[in-house]
Amino acid sequence: MGRAVYAASRRSSSVDAGRVTHHSFSFGPHYDPANLGFGPLVCHNDDLLDPGAGYAEHPHSEMEIVTWVLEGALVHTDSTGARHVVEAGRTQVLSAGSGVRHSEVADPGSGRCRFVQAWLTPSTAGTVPSYAVGEAPTGASGLVAVVGGDALPIGTTGARLLVARMAAGDVVTLPDDPRQHVFAATGALELDGLALRGGDAASLTDEPGHVVRASEPTELLVWSFATPAG
Repeated sequence: MGRAVYAASRRSSSVDAGRVTHHSFSFGPHYDPANLGFGPLVCHNDDLLDPGAGYAEHPHSEMEIVTWVLEGALVHTDSTGARHVVEAGRTQVLSAGSGVRHSEVADPGSGRCRFVQAWLTPSTAGTVPSYAVGEAPTGASGLVAVVGGDALPIGTTGARLLVARMAAGDVVTLPDDPRQHVFAATGALELDGLALRGGDAASLTDEPGHVVRASEPTELLVWSFATPAG
């Protein structure tokens, strides 16, 4: 059993024209040998883009790229022929497989865009690239799976992304999976007495069934993995 807490103040940051990115793990020039990832989760970036700013076309391969939009809208275009405007409260999965090129830019007409993007190692190499975007969860309370399980498919076996939009005082119970990454995207919450504020994260290993309580309106993102640590 174990847990590790990563405060927002510990995250490294990259700043470029019209964008700021906060990194939860070692990323690019921000090398941290003690924080290379968590299981198959190798990147967890928190991006804020000015309208029209973002990432020009660039390549990826052998990576499952999952994006959850928190604010504004993100315009995604890729070499599979997909083009989509992903609004706040929706998610997209780009399975890069054998190789794909894509671009991501904040929709100029929707103001600034904030999104959280995770990269995961796939369970099978060399697959055909694919793209999918999910509908915003409606009418659901508690943690809702938006990727994995019965939600959008992902090429990482046993991986799920669950989201909860919580009012002050709301309580949710985390899954029983043996490995979980808990991220307070906005607001503030308590994880069995541990306080997490916006931008803070905790990784849990073999600690199932934790109770999370929001102390103010909070958007909670949980990556849950049905395979043990190792």
